[in-house]
Amino acid sequence: MTEKKEKPVKWQPSERWVRVKVGDEFVADSIRPYLVWDKSHIPQYFFPREDVQMERLVATGRSRGERTLYHIHSDGQVIENAAWSYTSPLPEHEPLRDTIVFRWGKMDAWFEEDEQIFVHPRDPYTRVDTIPSSRHVRVEIDGVTVADTIRPYLLFETWSPTRYYIHPDDINMSLLTATNTHTKCPYKGTASYWSATIGDKVYKDIVWSYPDPIPETPKIKGLLCFFNEKVDLYVDGVLQERPLTSWS
Repeated sequence: MTEKKEKPVKWQPSERWVRVKVGDEFVADSIRPYLVWDKSHIPQYFFPREDVQMERLVATGRSRGERTLYHIHSDGQVIENAAWSYTSPLPEHEPLRDTIVFRWGKMDAWFEEDEQIFVHPRDPYTRVDTIPSSRHVRVEIDGVTVADTIRPYLLFETWSPTRYYIHPDDINMSLLTATNTHTKCPYKGTASYWSATIGDKVYKDIVWSYPDPIPETPKIKGLLCFFNEKVDLYVDGVLQERPLTSWS
C-alpha cells in the first residue's frame, strides 16, 4: 500500500520577524518565514535554512512519512526530534523544500518582532471579538444556579464556540475554589482556573479567567467563563446545546 503523503493545506509568506530560542541562543532568526496551515486550523512557521543555525541540527537518520527529523544540539544539551523538514514536497509547495520546522513545545521561547508568543502563531485569519451584551445568561451545575447575569460579555473566536464571560458579582463565588491550573492562549493570554463544589461533588477547573489579558483583548480582564461543554448554560431562558470540542 502506498503511504499517504503529508502535506500542508495552505501556506503564505509572512513579513513578521520571527525568532526561536533554545537556551541562550536563537536557533532561527528570520524576517521571511512562511506561515503554514496543516489539516488542523493551527498555523506553524517554516524557516528558510539560511535563517537557521543548521550546525545545531543533526539529522536523526530517521524519517516520518515525508519528513526528515532532526535533533538540536545547544549548550551541551541534545533536544531529540525537535525539528523536521519535508523531503519531497508536492510541486505546489516547492518553496517549502528548503525550510525547517521546529516543534513548538520543545523550544524555550518564540518571538514575533519583540513580543514573546505562546502556544502557536496567531492566525491572521482568526478573529477574536469581545462584545458587551444585555442578554440574560444563567449557568447551572447539577441543577444549582452558579451564575446569573444580564451584563455578559460574549467572546466570538473563529473555529470556537461562543464563550460567555461573567462579572464575579454575578457569580456565587462561594461555590468556586481557585486552583493552581494555568493555561496559555495566543489570542488572550494566561488563564487562571476555579473548580466548583456542588454538594459533595467537585467539578475541577470548570471556569477560567484572564486576570491580565494581552492588549488585544482587554474587555475580558477579571471576568470569568464557564466551560459550555460541562455546564447547563441558558441564554435568554433557552438551554444551549453543549458544544463538542477537545474540552468536552
